[in-house]
Amino acid sequence: MPATAMRAIINDEYGPPAGLQLRQIDKPSVDEDGVLVRVRAVSINPLDWHLMRGQPYALRIAEGPRRPKTKILGVDIAGQVEAVGRGVTEFQPGQEVFGHRGGSLAEYVHGQPKDFAPKPARLTLEQAAAVPVAGFTALQAVRDQANLKSGQRVLINGASGGVGTFAVQIAKSFGANVTGVCSTRNVDLVRSIGADRVIDYTQEDFTKSGEFYDLFLDCVGNHSLSACRSVLNPKGILVMVGVPSDLTSLATRLIGAFVSSRFLSRKMVFFIARSNTEDLTIVRELMGSGKVTPVIDRCYRLSEAIDAFRYVEEGHARGKVVLTVAV
Repeated sequence: MPATAMRAIINDEYGPPAGLQLRQIDKPSVDEDGVLVRVRAVSINPLDWHLMRGQPYALRIAEGPRRPKTKILGVDIAGQVEAVGRGVTEFQPGQEVFGHRGGSLAEYVHGQPKDFAPKPARLTLEQAAAVPVAGFTALQAVRDQANLKSGQRVLINGASGGVGTFAVQIAKSFGANVTGVCSTRNVDLVRSIGADRVIDYTQEDFTKSGEFYDLFLDCVGNHSLSACRSVLNPKGILVMVGVPSDLTSLATRLIGAFVSSRFLSRKMVFFIARSNTEDLTIVRELMGSGKVTPVIDRCYRLSEAIDAFRYVEEGHARGKVVLTVAV
């Protein structure tokens, strides 16, 4: 392969994972204020699935009605700095970093210093790649949306998923009492990352348990809004994360959150996390101190991206799914 070329996963058409192609394209160059990272690991997020499928269809307003503008999927990354521009002092070639940058399903990614942070020494590159989107989402849900305080009670629906596994650990680091909801096979996992109580949804309906919570973080969206609101304390909040592929479900939740936030004491909020340097640093510190450890279900090679996306589509991943990129 020429020195100016690299391999990347290309998504030319909306559709199933079978349409993804591993192709050779031009390698990005580094500009005066940029950082070029050699990718070693990438994790897959629901965002990547939505961009691949073009669902919900409202997404195509920004991404293109017929074909996706985003040709290279992936935003979570870990790797080594390959080169830096003359104006960059934060990083040096060879340094291991992780961060959030579009087009990460490739051998190289170009970004700005704000997109990356030094990789915590206690984490592998695969673990670091599992962090950004899920870590941002969990942190911002707990801290910003819920303003969680020590001693408060938290319910996390989907506690064994990407966001859920981070949310359990981050809420515990805030001093909360955490109840996780998951399937039978994931009960031990959720308990092992710090949950005070674990509900197996195949055996118990948490909406009928008679228990009430200050924060209900819903990563699944498999119950009605009224059922979700019924488990909240009088001043509690339901925080919904993720985007349903069904436009009707999305509209229902958005309207419900809007109405609730204005007329009811029990609040409902729908939000999508935003990446920023400050929160990347905070999540890094939580991991560096051992308060948070990424959970990885499976690792695939870059050439196995189709299989990785098919597995993610099944909706049963424990923690994150990661693709590794050979040196």
